[in-house]
Amino acid sequence: MNCKVLTPARSLEHAEASRAASLVSRQRRDWCARLALGVAAVILPVSALPARGADVPAGFRVEVVVTDIPRPLQLALDERGALVVLSQGWRGDAAGEIYRVDLRSSLPVDATRASRLVIPFPDEPRKTTLGSLAVESGTGDLFLGEENGNRIYRLGAGPRLQPMVVGLNHLLGGSAIALDPRGRLVFVDYASPEMHLRSEAPLPPSLSWLTEEGYRGPVVFRIGVHEERALPRRADLLVPILPHGESKPAEAPWRLIGVTAVGDDLAFLSAVGEVLRLGSDGELRLVARLPSGHYHRTNLTSGRDGSIYVCGGFHIRQIYRIRPTGEVRIVASELGDPGGIVVDGDALYVAETALHRVIRIVPAP
Repeated sequence: MNCKVLTPARSLEHAEASRAASLVSRQRRDWCARLALGVAAVILPVSALPARGADVPAGFRVEVVVTDIPRPLQLALDERGALVVLSQGWRGDAAGEIYRVDLRSSLPVDATRASRLVIPFPDEPRKTTLGSLAVESGTGDLFLGEENGNRIYRLGAGPRLQPMVVGLNHLLGGSAIALDPRGRLVFVDYASPEMHLRSEAPLPPSLSWLTEEGYRGPVVFRIGVHEERALPRRADLLVPILPHGESKPAEAPWRLIGVTAVGDDLAFLSAVGEVLRLGSDGELRLVARLPSGHYHRTNLTSGRDGSIYVCGGFHIRQIYRIRPTGEVRIVASELGDPGGIVVDGDALYVAETALHRVIRIVPAP
């Protein structure tokens, strides 16, 4: 297994010590992993054959494409068609780990033999982990958001982790960030008088009404990642696309927890399972209502036909497809803590965090 440690976020001496500790514990971890695989063998076949555990409609099958990947959270496809995976790692001693999986190789891929990039915690008191991911087409640069944090970073080919946006109030994990077809970064924040206390800087006068009038609700921003502006961008100085206009509501009727691009529009998921669409006219319209439940660490993506796919998270354990007409269908259920999802043609890739694997759902031959 090849492991690269991102610098300069942590000292090289600390990185070497962490690598040495990893070598000492590898045998123990491997023994535990083999034991876990042995216990779960009846439900987790490590093969390219259809995977058990996930229920899909007739006419579809589930295949395991990556095994033994530690707690995969988010998925994306890069410019070469490789699957990018954001992982929490086995030990939880880093902000995140990045895997790139060549889908043209023999499947399933054993992640213990794959190279990975470890992103250590920064050398400061805040030890926020990374929970959201987007990949820029063309460059392959990664955008990584802090889960329940205040910042979004950019990771290029260097590799060097560069703060891209700071000053958010409460950035969730899952699909809290997304890139639209024009390469603009969209991200969902949440504002309230209490949340402003978590912000890295006080609000400027232009946005003071968010606290003065007690606004509670989502604040959605969209920025060009190639604009010639000083970095990092300060979210507290940006003009949101939601809420917009001269109206200053006291409280939004919905709490948005995820976003994805659907053509030139944006689709959002609310905390109560409402799927909404923001068009070019700036109006937010209801598309569909999903079954009731506790939507947490949710993920959204879109297909070529304009369908919206929603992964309900570890409480819901289902993936839904919302057609442009608003029709809702269940794509998969009984998933093991499903996380990130991404569509590639007719294939839907799903990160099953609790089962340490990535699966894909494809039409049966």
